[in-house]
Amino acid sequence: MTCACGTEVAPALLACPSCHALVHAAVLKGLASSAEAAGRRGDRVEELANWRRALELLPPGSRQAAQVGARVAALSEAAAMGRPPAAGTDAGAAAGGEIGEGARRRSWSLRGGLATGLAFLATKAKLLLLGLTKAGTLLSMLLTVGVYWTIFGWWFAVLVVLSIYVHEMGHVAALRRFGIQASAPMFVPGLGALIRLRQHPANPREDARIGLAGPIWGLGAAAFAYAGFLLGWGPLWAAVARFGAWVNLFNLLPVWQLDGGRAFRALSRRQRLAAAAVLAGLWALSREGLLLLLLLAAAVQAFRRDAPETDDPIALGQYAGLAAVLTLLCQLHVPLGGPR
Repeated sequence: MTCACGTEVAPALLACPSCHALVHAAVLKGLASSAEAAGRRGDRVEELANWRRALELLPPGSRQAAQVGARVAALSEAAAMGRPPAAGTDAGAAAGGEIGEGARRRSWSLRGGLATGLAFLATKAKLLLLGLTKAGTLLSMLLTVGVYWTIFGWWFAVLVVLSIYVHEMGHVAALRRFGIQASAPMFVPGLGALIRLRQHPANPREDARIGLAGPIWGLGAAAFAYAGFLLGWGPLWAAVARFGAWVNLFNLLPVWQLDGGRAFRALSRRQRLAAAAVLAGLWALSREGLLLLLLLAAAVQAFRRDAPETDDPIALGQYAGLAAVLTLLCQLHVPLGGPR
């Protein structure tokens, strides 16, 4: 590739080594324009996704990368805290030239809030159906159903795999909210499912929201199964609810890349101690053995030196609430003749 100044530029470079011109200037200008337009119409998800893609095309450590990175961080923080972001900076001009003055803060009208609420269920249903259109996801799901079928029976296998799918799509929904590109879920028989990220969370708070979105959606699937049992659909649904609750509770284990580990990275030391106290109280009330494992890991995490100084009340509230409700569902009595 040849720069306008006549210098040969290697494909991996993001700026000309001679004149320092941005290699992807035209693409960056388009991304900046799209981001600014999304900001003006209030589409924070699309705005954040465009700024993330622009950041990948800017040389690390450059002034442009710092300005776009600051905008990504501001949008990410606003999404993580559930509030509108601050007005845009000059990131668009820095990345692509004469783009405009940036997005401004907008107040949420009652009508807009109602419209958002009405669209919520339809959007989530659409997302769940969209995931099933991916060949890799569907084929790996069918393979996993076949493996579980030989152990638990046909219907139990199907419902368990669907509950795992809902859990994974919770992560996908959160990734989309933060403008992060990722693959569709891929199932691994006996191990669950995974999603490959093409970009990475900007900060621990963002990572915590993405991590806990899986158990939140998984709790919804377990609650739906339990509602089916209460409606008289049969003991199989109680078994699915209890199994799904146990799997999601296990995912709250605060270690490695499990959802609980991602949540704990956003918690301060005192919040980690508070989470451990919640787990201890839940174990005392329920005697659920899995809680002892979570409690031990939480206690270890509380004394690690990498705990942030600032609190994240949303992450702590979500973690504690999930632990409590999932523990309750784990206590469900499954009548005889459950999974067949």
